[in-house]
Amino acid sequence: MKFNKLISNSHLRTLILILAGFFAGWLVFHRSSVTSKPETEVTEAKKTIWTCSMHPQIRKEEPGLCPLCAMDLIPLAQDAAQVDPNTITMTEDAAKIAEVQTSVVSQQVSEKEVRLYGKIEADERLLQTQPSHLAGRIEQLLINFTGEEIHKGQTIARIYSPTAMTAEQELFEALKMKDTAIITAARNKLRQWKFTDSQITEMESSKEIKSVFDVTATTSGIIIAKKVNIGDYVQQGSALYEIADLSRVWALFDAYESDLPWIRVGNKVTFTLQSVPGKEFTGTVSFIDPVINSQTRVARCRVEVRNSGNILKPGMFASGYVKSHTALQESSLAVPHSSVLWTGTRSIVYVKVPESSQPTFQMREITLGPDLGESYVVVDGLEEGEEIVTNGTFNIDASAQLMGIPSMMNDPLANSATSESIKKVAASKELMDQINGLLAAYNELKNAFVGSDAKKATKAANLLSDRLKTVDKKEIGAEQMDQWKAFSSTLDSETQKIASNTDIEQQRVSFSPLSNEFYKILKLYGSEQTVYYQYCPMAFDNKGAFWLSEAKIISNPYFGESMLRCGETKEVIKN
Repeated sequence: MKFNKLISNSHLRTLILILAGFFAGWLVFHRSSVTSKPETEVTEAKKTIWTCSMHPQIRKEEPGLCPLCAMDLIPLAQDAAQVDPNTITMTEDAAKIAEVQTSVVSQQVSEKEVRLYGKIEADERLLQTQPSHLAGRIEQLLINFTGEEIHKGQTIARIYSPTAMTAEQELFEALKMKDTAIITAARNKLRQWKFTDSQITEMESSKEIKSVFDVTATTSGIIIAKKVNIGDYVQQGSALYEIADLSRVWALFDAYESDLPWIRVGNKVTFTLQSVPGKEFTGTVSFIDPVINSQTRVARCRVEVRNSGNILKPGMFASGYVKSHTALQESSLAVPHSSVLWTGTRSIVYVKVPESSQPTFQMREITLGPDLGESYVVVDGLEEGEEIVTNGTFNIDASAQLMGIPSMMNDPLANSATSESIKKVAASKELMDQINGLLAAYNELKNAFVGSDAKKATKAANLLSDRLKTVDKKEIGAEQMDQWKAFSSTLDSETQKIASNTDIEQQRVSFSPLSNEFYKILKLYGSEQTVYYQYCPMAFDNKGAFWLSEAKIISNPYFGESMLRCGETKEVIKN
């Protein structure tokens, strides 16, 4: 009775139900966690895959040997396997260790500071020669060394001149005759010899015949060359001195070809001199040489400068700069130098994939414009607002290379013979028989390279050349004739190179373009037998090369026995 009363108690009944619910929940979730644990362990176990350091395209779930080169496989984290095979994902910690930094691509003022180096030179338009207007003998030089400054009208030399004495005598005779016309003619004759009116008046008043006459300067400036000495006989018009007016000078700067897009007439140039430290001089570009010096490979840019106080002296070295926009546009997309990787023929950056849970990057090939000094103008390949890697780029690319995805050095299609523009056409049985003959000769050539036999390669190249010449052009359609001529021209030239060369490595160089053209022929007409289009990424210093094979198993013609199984099949061509 007491027990029933206890059970009937509503509070106690509620408590028992709650305890029973907790116990049932513990049983369910405990079992679930126990059963899910092996699945978690399996998932974690799958996070390690195995690849080859020489052939990163190889992926295995278990350790072992590379099927291509028999090297030991190395572990690769499962998170390296991407949803998009052309992207690389890193953890936050890995990105920090690699010091990855990104920035947003934006418009930037296309201004560059171009450094220029040159010398101060005299303004050629202000160079003058001081001639002797009298014929005779130099009796005295009042200017005796170069660098001396003279002024217009200053006496610079004295000359013994018999001709001037005769003219002087004629003037005196005319004065005695008091014939105005003759007097005027005598005076004009002396004026032609640059005698001034005051000198002529002095002659007339002295009434004494002089034998030595003064030569006065016709310009002001600095003597840069002395042409005569005392006692020299000179003719009328002979040069006595060369004089430079240095009130204005030229700063002539050397501009390399890469600098010329940034320099235009009218640009302001700021420069300094070692002899005047701490002071800057400015001028504008007034002229740019229209031709490049064939020896120095520079064009000279002329900057005209006022030279107050004669501070700028010809021969001084000048170091300057000009800030300028390109002639194309004042603003454009630009990326820092550190973000660009060069491959010789390509320029690539790594773009961050937006809205990804972890740092994810994809390689992008871009076209660069002018160099802005610390950045490059981007002509094509990027859009404003995209986020690119500006630091740690090489670390990301190294990871991409290990994973076998497109990277700086891994561009499998770069050397591939493209077939996108080739449309397959029907071929007659006669033409297919001739193509089969060409293919048989090609296979002999390929096998000679597999065996690294230069003599057999020469023999097979001659056979291929002979069979190429016997192809019946009538069997080739008129619409395909231009394509056939292009293909056969390359085939013929490359087979001739192989046949005329005894160096196996040089022969292999010609085998690559030959294979590309033969591939196009098979894409155009097909093949009656299965042909494997295969690729070696390590050929020609990792540039890669293709070849055709009648067998699926890899037999590398570019390395022979040294790396016989290096390569993979990219395409299978069937009839």
